[in-house]
Amino acid sequence: MEKLEHDLLTNKYTEVWHEEHKTMKFNAPHHFTVCEVEKNHKILAKVDFQEGPIKECGVNGVCNEDLIAMVITRLEHFQKSEYACRDNSIAITKLEEAMLWLRKRTMAREKRGVEGTHVK
Repeated sequence: MEKLEHDLLTNKYTEVWHEEHKTMKFNAPHHFTVCEVEKNHKILAKVDFQEGPIKECGVNGVCNEDLIAMVITRLEHFQKSEYACRDNSIAITKLEEAMLWLRKRTMAREKRGVEGTHVK
């Protein structure tokens, strides 16, 4: 496993790991593990993304949009509580924007008749 590194990601409480580059299929990591830092790297969650086009490989994992929608829902609930803040509101907007661009890409692929396949 390879540790996920990102300038904005801290490893204060959790670390995220994914398969090594040499074992990745379809040009990206698909299997992620989130571990607690302080308790012997106890596994908190595993996420398996869709591996390969659905029409060619079947449904075998979550889509990017699934996880983005989960985070939006979580932040929207915080916004209905005493934890509402401008930062959450902006994050929701940007996550919705990300979903919009991913949906636009899917719609263009559907229009071309190549959605769910390896065809560009």
